[in-house]
Amino acid sequence: MWRPVCLALATTSLLVISSGAARAQALAPSTLDLASHGDQKSADDMVQVITQKSAQETTDKPVRAITKKRAPVIARKPAPPVKKEPVPVVAKDSAQTFVAEPVRPIDKPVERQNASKTKWPFSHFSYKTAEGKKESVPVISQYYPKQIVYPFGRVDRHIDGRLMQAASIAEERAHAHSRSRCWHYVKDALLASGVIDSRPKSELARDAAQELVSNYGFKRLPVNDPFAAPVGSVLVYGTARSVGHVELRTREGFVSDFRSKTPSRRPLLGVYAKL
Repeated sequence: MWRPVCLALATTSLLVISSGAARAQALAPSTLDLASHGDQKSADDMVQVITQKSAQETTDKPVRAITKKRAPVIARKPAPPVKKEPVPVVAKDSAQTFVAEPVRPIDKPVERQNASKTKWPFSHFSYKTAEGKKESVPVISQYYPKQIVYPFGRVDRHIDGRLMQAASIAEERAHAHSRSRCWHYVKDALLASGVIDSRPKSELARDAAQELVSNYGFKRLPVNDPFAAPVGSVLVYGTARSVGHVELRTREGFVSDFRSKTPSRRPLLGVYAKL
């Protein structure tokens, strides 16, 4: 019985071995790439060589630390202390002596008696006339313009004194420039002075002469120049086609609703006053 058992075991072992070999053949690759293992080994060797060289280089060269140079520190010298000089004290005695000292007069330069005085060389201008006669005229070196002086108004004692008062009232109320109300202002001045007892009713200045003569006792004076009219007299100007103008004579000029040094340029109708 031992032989059949051994034969059975041998056959089973062979079957197991054959099945394992078949299975190994199925799992193993068809070709073996022997060159790839060599290349991998050479690549590992190269990596090892490079790393060894780099390690040697890094170990051979010492590492240098980069440092910045600091600027040298300059020590500042301390400023020397400023010494304050004491203020000189002026003694009172010296000030008094300075004030008490008399002031010396400045000597004027002495003028020389023989000094020549310069004169204008051309005091006269000489020339010849058409007949051949020599003549000369003085040369004018300075010119003084002639100032226009207007005559003052004269005071006539024969006329009513209230007219001079009316001229003063009108001068106080007058303006610097005309307001075209000359007869209105003259009426107010005559009424305020009392030379007339009622206000004139005429509107135009050219009609003032007729109303003053017919209603208030005025008379025409024999005067044709406005500057020759007495102080307080009434001067009437105008024509038949104009409104006219009325003013009172003052000591320094003429007055109506404005003051003036000169009379009106209109034609003078007459000078009137109450005697």
